[in-house]
Amino acid sequence: MNYTELKVNIADICESTFTADQYAMFTQQAEQKIYNSVQIPALRKNVAGVTSLGNRYLVFPTDLLYPFSLAITDASGNSQFLLNKDTNFIREAYPNPSTTGEPQHYGYFDKTAFILGPTPDAAYVTELHYGYYPPSIVTAATTWLGDEFDSALLNGALMEAIRFMKGEPDMVALYEKMYVQALALLRSLGDDEMRRDAYRSGQFRVPSQNPS
Repeated sequence: MNYTELKVNIADICESTFTADQYAMFTQQAEQKIYNSVQIPALRKNVAGVTSLGNRYLVFPTDLLYPFSLAITDASGNSQFLLNKDTNFIREAYPNPSTTGEPQHYGYFDKTAFILGPTPDAAYVTELHYGYYPPSIVTAATTWLGDEFDSALLNGALMEAIRFMKGEPDMVALYEKMYVQALALLRSLGDDEMRRDAYRSGQFRVPSQNPS
């Protein structure tokens, strides 16, 4: 389902027409809720980076939703996965930032960077496998969600539209039920894939923002 088809479906089912801004609002609200609720294996990618000697922070990509795994490789080619921990854990475990070593843990420091523990004692090559927030179907016209799981997107957008219209409670409940069912199926597919990765436990998620 592309964006034009989505808008036609919303208008037909709601028996009403909306402005371009309203269609976009319904759609992007639905996308945001879906991407914040489900880790979708198809929407992951890898990015390489490098740590800096004496710098305990590692900037992550601006489209990051959640880290799936973070690995480092030393100068000898030895690689290991870091464990994702809460920032407070890292600060308590490594209270002195000037004490360096091979990083063992990472966690969110803020909306732009991870904090590493201990502070890197060398430049390590990093590989981050992460879930990302894709372009909205509003601007991209077609997306993985629209092509592969349009029931979640359509019912999510309908739920937003009917609430906007102050529709009858039974109608809101109907589309909310269908949305929840679609989301549960999407989540089960994602969880089945993620059970195969030993480093996904305890991962955190960055709340996504509406795309500008």
